[in-house]
Amino acid sequence: MSEQFSPEISSRICTHMNEDHAEAVLLYAKAFASVTEATAAQMLSIDAQGMDLSAQVNGETTPVRIQFDHVLADAEDAHQTLIAMVRQARVTGDR
Repeated sequence: MSEQFSPEISSRICTHMNEDHAEAVLLYAKAFASVTEATAAQMLSIDAQGMDLSAQVNGETTPVRIQFDHVLADAEDAHQTLIAMVRQARVTGDR
């Protein structure tokens, strides 16, 4: 598992998510960690079991760990899982 989620791959995914999908990262914190008061979030790392975020809540930085619903096989699985999680969070949030 470790080669699929080397520090370089984790860094690449996090940089991409933070630069291009900041809204999705905030949505993860709100929907999957129940940090509903968060105003911003950053993805710090990702591994086969979950992701670590930092969320801004009332001017304070709060660490957040979100476990995946399955152990990720590789970076492509991470990509597909993150997309599915955004879709799920958006559907749940629209209720």
